[in-house]
Order: sequence, then C-alpha cells, then structure tokens
Amino acid sequence: FCKSFRLRVKNFHKKFSTMSKKSQYISTNRSKHYLKCHLIFVCKYRKKLLVGQLKEDMRSIILNITSNSDFEIEVFESDLDHIHFLIRYIPRLSITSIVRKLKQESTYHIWHSAHRSFLFNHFWKERTFWSDGYFVCSIGEASPDTIRQYILTQG
Repeated sequence: FCKSFRLRVKNFHKKFSTMSKKSQYISTNRSKHYLKCHLIFVCKYRKKLLVGQLKEDMRSIILNITSNSDFEIEVFESDLDHIHFLIRYIPRLSITSIVRKLKQESTYHIWHSAHRSFLFNHFWKERTFWSDGYFVCSIGEASPDTIRQYILTQG
C-alpha cells in the first residue's frame, strides 16, 4: 500500500510540475497557501458606465484600494457594464470582506470625483454604482481539465 501510494503521489507531483514557476506559495508562521479567485462585479441595472475617463478613474481607484489591503489584484479588465478580477488573497480574509471593501470604497471614491454629476443622471435616488450581487469562482494552479484527467486515471 505504501509503495503504491508513494508512486501515486510522485505521479501527482510530476503531472503538476508544469505549474507556473513564478507563482509561489505564500508562507506565514501558521500556514502555506495559494488562494486565488475570479471575481466579477456588475454595474447597477447593467448600465454601461465603464467607458472613457470614468473607466480609467475606476481602475486607478481600485488599484489604490488594493495598495492598502491584504489582497492583490493580479489582473483586472472591464467591459462596458462589468469588471473581472483575478485576486490573490490570504486565508484569514473572506471573499465577502474583499467584495465589501472593493465595492464600498470604489463607490465612495467615484461619487466624490469629477463624475458626480454624470452619476446623478443615472442614479438620482441613491449613491450606488455596483449591483448587489457578485460572481466568484476559486482558481487553482492547474486547469480543471488537468485535475479531472488526473482523478479519472486514479485507481
């Protein structure tokens, strides 16, 4: 049993040795981790607001928020009415706290910018920018197909 288990573990590590070398695990005094998630925010009422200077200002606001946070945005890109993030975070942070921080602070700062009158034309009743929900998906180093194939070849 031990010999076959070691062989399986060895094969597992061999298959996943193709993982990106530049993405290293983060070590702390109590854990070693590699946590990433794909996060999507949508503009309230699916309004196509992320254009021109507002889009650039939102990007700089979000980068400023992450500079004072325990998570980092590896990649983010926006479409007209939504924005995608690839976020790396530590275990003591919840996804909900990351979402709350990004949404609350970006909304506050965008409303206190030069875009205030533009936003009043779209949201005359409340000072909002993002819809209430969000999409999140955990991301590992290996692709789902690689993991699926590995599991299917076991036993």
